[in-house]
Order: sequence, then C-alpha cells, then structure tokens
Amino acid sequence: MNVSSSGSGTDSNAPPPTVAVVVPCYRETENILDVLGRIGPEVARVVVVDDACPDGTGRSVRERCRDPRVEVVAHDANQGVGGATLTGYRRALAAGADIIVKMDGDGQMDPALIPSLIRPLVEGRADYAKGNRFHHLDGLAAMPRPRLIGNLALSFASKFSSGYWDLFDPTNGFTAIRAQVVRALPLDRISRSYFFESDMLFHLYVLRAAVVDVPMRARYGSERSSLRISRVIGEFAWKHCRNACLRIFYTYYLRDFSIASLELAGAFILLAFGVGFGIWQWSASVASGVPATAGTVLVAALPVILGFQLLLAFLQFDVDNVPRRPIHPDLPVFPGA
Repeated sequence: MNVSSSGSGTDSNAPPPTVAVVVPCYRETENILDVLGRIGPEVARVVVVDDACPDGTGRSVRERCRDPRVEVVAHDANQGVGGATLTGYRRALAAGADIIVKMDGDGQMDPALIPSLIRPLVEGRADYAKGNRFHHLDGLAAMPRPRLIGNLALSFASKFSSGYWDLFDPTNGFTAIRAQVVRALPLDRISRSYFFESDMLFHLYVLRAAVVDVPMRARYGSERSSLRISRVIGEFAWKHCRNACLRIFYTYYLRDFSIASLELAGAFILLAFGVGFGIWQWSASVASGVPATAGTVLVAALPVILGFQLLLAFLQFDVDNVPRRPIHPDLPVFPGA
C-alpha cells in the first residue's frame, strides 16, 4: 500500500505497513456503501462487522459491494459498538494487518483522512491515534448542541480517568492503532458498550502507550446517532470513577512509589482530618450556642489548605506523566496471529 513515511523513527527501507479498516455497523444500510466506496488505495483490507443489524447492513454489503478488499463478519446477537470493533480487530490481526483503523459506517468520518490519521503511527511517533473534532472551531457549528456540551463534559472526565490530559474528544470513534499494541491489550476486559473509546484510553495508559490527537472536521448529515447522553450518563460516570481509581493505584502505588504517591496520600489524610474535624466542631458549636475559638477554626482550616496544595501538586505531576514514548517497537510481532 502507498503509505510513505519521512519520520526518523522508521526504517526507510522497510516495506509500508499493511492497513486494515474496521467498520462496526448497526442500522447503516443507507450510508455504508458510500463510506466503503470512498476508502482509498492505502487500505489493504476492510472488515465490516454487522452487529446483528435489523436492517441487514451486512447482507446489503455482500450483495452490492464489489470491492475485493471488503469482508463482512456478522454477529448473531448485538454486542455493542465495542464488541463489534473488537471482533473486527481480531479479524484484522488474523489477516496480518500492521495498522488497524476503526471508523463508523454513518458517514461522519471522511475516509480521505485515513492517511493523516495513520501518519503518526507510520512515522513511529505514536501507538494510537484518534480524531479530534474540536481542533477546527469553525466546524463545530454543525455539531448538535447537546452533543457538544456532552463531549465537553466527557472530555474532562476522560482526561482524569485515562491520564491522557493532552487529549480531547474522547468519544471520537475515528481511531488507528498498531497491531502489536492490540495484541498487548486485554481485549476481553474492554467495555463493549459506548464506553469503548474511553475504556480503550484507560487500558492504553496502563500499557504506557503513546496516544495523539489528529485534527478532523465534524461532518453531520441526515444520519442520527443512537447514543443518548441521558441513557449513558450514569454508566459513564461510574466507569470513569472506577478507571480513575484503578489508574492511580496501578501507576502510583502498585508499579511505582514516588513523591506523587506521598503527595496524594498526604492530601487525602489532611483533607479528611480538616473536613471531619471542622464538621464536628461546627456541629458542637451549633448545639451549644458557643462560637468556636480562632484556634479551633485554624486547626480545621490549615489541614484543608495544606491538603489542597498537596492535591494540586499531585495533579501537576500526573499531567506531566502522560506517556510520550511509543511502546510498539518494543513489543513482539506475530504476523497473522
């Protein structure tokens, strides 16, 4: 495939990587053929995953698509966008792909951007790349307001839970990943639901994989998203909190112990004591009608102030601890595995 690289992290004499595209589908009959028709020659294989579509998206592709690169895999039962994507990943690995691109079948992602999306991986600068619709501000006018607000909130939550403080637009499903990294991921433990992209970032951080944003313009037509913020907000909030706790424990207490570990522990101890002591003394003061002394107030306030300062110091350390060095050159390669 014609994927060139001028980066210093790659061998100029090495053959170009084999690129596969995974397209998970659910009710995409109207758009899927147009999407497939616009995938360029840099892609060697296309895996369409019919996630038990009631409108027969996979059957439509089999009957009407003449592109020899396209393969259809059908689920007997709906597994969610994450489950369909993971099925596509496994099929692309078995076919010998070096880089796997994931894009939706609704037409919101322009296949012409695939060369730009995979460039950081081809040049050896990243293990995983994802689109960022917020880079081009002029294109955001077309994004529905509820989706815009929801993405802003989810972006901050994802920064904290994943540890990739420099990334935005975490629910963007236009992604590319090196095959070695896919093999290193615990695929059976990654969320199958709409939380898939956010959960991928968490698991990539645990591997210490280098992830980059690639600017793309938001494209919205007549298609309707099946993601409803009101339906997933509870699931997303719980899973972000869970991932944040696990990430911090793995990074700062299980795998390593640094000054940041002490800062976080000290912050929690001081904040818990200050807040708890303050509430206790306030309750006693209300019950007795006697105002608390200046010394009592200071004993409650000083730990809170110090704890907050330690918490800020920990967050600064965490922001600076974003993985930068790609790990895929150090991972084993098993072609066709």
